[in-house]
Amino acid sequence: MTPELLYSLRDVAGVPSHPLVFLILGVVTFALHIIAVQVLVGASALVLWGALSSSDYPRRLAQTLLVVAKVAVSVAVVLGVAPLLFVQVTYDPFWYTSNVLSAWWVIGFIVILTLAYLLLYYFYYRNHHLATQPTSSIFSLMVSLVLFWTVGFIMHTLTYQMLSPDQWMQWYAPNQTIDASGTKLHSYHLARYGFFMLLGLPVIGCFIIAYRQYVSECIGIQRDYLHWLRVLGMRLMLSGGGVVLVVGAIWVATTPSLFTQLLTQPLSWLAVALLVLVSVAPTLLNRKLNSVWGSYGLVGLIVLTVLVIATVRELERFAILKGKFGYNTLDYKVNVDWYSTTMFFVTFALVGGSTLAYYLMIAWQAGRTEGIYTPSPALSRLGNWVIGMMVVWIVHFFVLGFWVWWR
Repeated sequence: MTPELLYSLRDVAGVPSHPLVFLILGVVTFALHIIAVQVLVGASALVLWGALSSSDYPRRLAQTLLVVAKVAVSVAVVLGVAPLLFVQVTYDPFWYTSNVLSAWWVIGFIVILTLAYLLLYYFYYRNHHLATQPTSSIFSLMVSLVLFWTVGFIMHTLTYQMLSPDQWMQWYAPNQTIDASGTKLHSYHLARYGFFMLLGLPVIGCFIIAYRQYVSECIGIQRDYLHWLRVLGMRLMLSGGGVVLVVGAIWVATTPSLFTQLLTQPLSWLAVALLVLVSVAPTLLNRKLNSVWGSYGLVGLIVLTVLVIATVRELERFAILKGKFGYNTLDYKVNVDWYSTTMFFVTFALVGGSTLAYYLMIAWQAGRTEGIYTPSPALSRLGNWVIGMMVVWIVHFFVLGFWVWWR
């Protein structure tokens, strides 16, 4: 596969802003997306553990995390759209080819994800009182987890296949015979896939420690339960972080480009150092975990760690495609479109940011309220403002669409 052929697959219209903007936004949004995925993976695993347990505390935590897992699916899907679009813009020759080569799995991704969510929701519907009543329909939860891991593997494979343009012809026409079925997943790396999925262990451990701090101020909360949450969160971060480091070492050792990157780029070493810090931070903090900054500070640490890992991942992709195949994403033709660029940032920061802030404040205050929760007048005004912005955005969307169609 020559560089000239790869360049010929680009969109002749170019990109509406400098490619570096899309690369940075892709890293940031991917980090947020994968954190939501890891919360889902970790929370659903603990729900299964609690649902199979006869002990009080695991079942009590499972009931809470079942709601968290259900919401995490929605957050992961919403946040996953943005990095997917950025990849399509900056790496379109690679992404679309990889998708065509495994077209059935691309379509199947939507079907499998929908089925996984329906099964998770069915389990939730059947177990509203998981903490105090026997578990029902555990099989639906098990199948749901398998399907969630399956869609993760599909997305991993599609992303990994785009890094091997030298193999595309062999996959498309093995032994000179064209295979246009699109039914095969051609290339994957289990350690790379496992690294990102198993990060769910320290991530959910961090979440549990922050959750413990949040509920510690609720009336009637049991101190023994808080202690149990603290110990569980610390163990998940320590042991889970260790597992991730081992799997990550296997990934690096079996990927020459990443090994070279580790030796030459300080950012790669920063990612390793942060992973080690994530593992031992709860132990180092010890009693300070009971403080607000100690517990919630871990959330900031885990977000920073995943953000650095996402940056290293992007640098590896850029280095492979440029160093091995002569393709430079940064020299993509630019046709500046200020309107669409401005609309993206307005939507992301103003509409999305205000909506997220409103939901977080509502959830935060409602969770600590005994009886019926009534938002303050200021928060109600913020809610009305958010609804108004959404209405304006939707009207604008259709007006713009009809105007473009009419022209």
